Amino acid sequence: MPNQTSVTEFLLLGVTDIQELQPLLFVLFLAVYLVIVAGNGAILMVVISEPRLHSPMYFFLGNLSCLDICYSTVTLPKMLGNFLSSHKAISFWGCISQLHFFHFLGSTEAMLLAVMAFDRFVAICKPLRYTLIMNPWVCTQMAATVWIIGFFHALMHSIMTSRLHFCGSNHIHHFFCDIKPLLKLACGNTELNQWLLNTVTGTIAMGPFFLTLLSYFYIIIHLFFKTHSCSMLHKALSTCASHFMVVVLLYAPVIFTYIRPASSSSMDQDWIIAIMYSVVTPVLNPLIYTLRNKEVKGALKRVLVSRMQKFCCPSKETK
Repeated sequence: MPNQTSVTEFLLLGVTDIQELQPLLFVLFLAVYLVIVAGNGAILMVVISEPRLHSPMYFFLGNLSCLDICYSTVTLPKMLGNFLSSHKAISFWGCISQLHFFHFLGSTEAMLLAVMAFDRFVAICKPLRYTLIMNPWVCTQMAATVWIIGFFHALMHSIMTSRLHFCGSNHIHHFFCDIKPLLKLACGNTELNQWLLNTVTGTIAMGPFFLTLLSYFYIIIHLFFKTHSCSMLHKALSTCASHFMVVVLLYAPVIFTYIRPASSSSMDQDWIIAIMYSVVTPVLNPLIYTLRNKEVKGALKRVLVSRMQKFCCPSKETK
């Protein structure tokens, strides 16, 4: 059913209306975007090409890196274009598409982090059954499930938002199309949309978050009562520390944004918080996982050395 709207495009007001800051912000966010793509791309390349990393933990890490690249690509290229343009417009269906992919990839990442926590729980608490429980078929099913749930969760919001009546202002006080700024512009009743946002999106955010906390609670209890070696305890906790840092960086701003009610004051803060989970988290994930993970650092060095040798010392057949 076509949407009943007189608005054909929206204007993204972005992070600031100070023209002098636009070139500086363009350079800053362009550098951040390149770091996101390069960092997560390197992890994805290493996980795929390095046989030693063909395990459940790194399979899910590869999924996370892929999500981070796509997640930032949904918002940052449009934001960069708007920094250099005086007409910061996005079409109605372009806005709905951006909303869809943002929530699709964001909710998928939230659920994937819970799956990664469960993987660590099985690896530490049930090591003898780890390969049986987390076999390749189960890992593939778990990854596919969170991607599918994330897609249909976003599809629900996309359809419900596209059916709203937009007849007034088309100025979005944000740097991308999100549900809460669009609900502020809708002319009709948005109670159902707000309920779906608070209930469904709240469940998808809080559910995996509590499952993640539960997994780490059992891990800590298991380690303190079953592990008598301080070195083994430190090694196990160090393995989980990087994942827990990513969880905090993603869930804290997401819960703050989507669980609290919308208000005029909160809308002014939303773009700042959105930068935390859409820009800062994807750029920090590669740093957290590589700096705290010896296996990833070692594999990355081996791949880089191998590529440099091929580039600097081509084989005789190519001469």
